[in-house]
Amino acid sequence: MLASLLAGLGLGFSLIIAIGAQNLFVLRQGVRREHLVAVVAVCATSDAVLILLGVSGIGVVLQAVPWLLVVVRWAGAAFLLGYAVLAARRALSPSGQTLSVGTAASPPIPDAGGTALRTRTTLATTVLTCLALTWLNPHVYLDTVFLLGSVASTHGDGRWAFAVGACLASLVWFTALGFGARYLGRWLDTPRAWRILDALIAVVMVAIAVSLVLPH
Repeated sequence: MLASLLAGLGLGFSLIIAIGAQNLFVLRQGVRREHLVAVVAVCATSDAVLILLGVSGIGVVLQAVPWLLVVVRWAGAAFLLGYAVLAARRALSPSGQTLSVGTAASPPIPDAGGTALRTRTTLATTVLTCLALTWLNPHVYLDTVFLLGSVASTHGDGRWAFAVGACLASLVWFTALGFGARYLGRWLDTPRAWRILDALIAVVMVAIAVSLVLPH
């Protein structure tokens, strides 16, 4: 059982530690220190659900309806392009995101001197964005439901220990990425730095969206 758990932990880490839409979103929320517990919880829980579905054998069922992944692929690409446009708009803003003006619903976060630095997005918006970045990404299904599910089946009675290891890897990674990102704050305390980060996010989102719709 321990060997299966460690195998799941290792494969889980190897699949999840990569630059992608979900990881960039967690990183960005971590730097902003905004709704971070909710974001980590959504990502880790979503991964756990998908991993358990894969280990339970539902991957075989999904293979019988290949059109479902096609729908998810195009929906995910459309969402990523929309997110990229928003990030590009922030990157092109002359004053940068950190100098945004707050509203009554989303008051600005003051710095130590009382200066408004940026606005907060609502918890509902953040959670919905996180869910979309997770569940509209077909690579998540390929990695967790199909690949992890297939490898877990080779562990026989230890497949559920393998699943626990993979879920643990997801939880540890998202927690470390989100809460560790706050230490990048000192390098991202200027509008120019945030514009560069948002430009990077926009480029990566477009690249991922294009890769989803190109012939494989």
